[in-house]
Amino acid sequence: MMNAYLSALQTGSMPGLSLLLPVLIIAVFWFVLIMPQQRKQKKWQAMLGELKTGDKVVTSGGLHGIIVALKDDYVHLRVPPDNLRLEVTRGSIVSVTTQDDVATTK
Repeated sequence: MMNAYLSALQTGSMPGLSLLLPVLIIAVFWFVLIMPQQRKQKKWQAMLGELKTGDKVVTSGGLHGIIVALKDDYVHLRVPPDNLRLEVTRGSIVSVTTQDDVATTK
């Protein structure tokens, strides 16, 4: 029995070790790639849920505007310099600056 264990150890044919490497690789990918992306997605969803009238936003297309109305899936923005009113999807909003943040920086 001991000779079989030693010979398996020397040849590297232990079944436990052959399964350990793929599990280790999957765990590294999970912690390095998947988990940070899930955190970022949850943070973005929370930001979209907290939108309110008066927030300054930037869309994925690069438009800067102020929210003037909210709908279920859409947001109405007032975009300078001509104060155009545009309707964009909530999912296209990338970042938000509230009026409180603007007032404290002036």
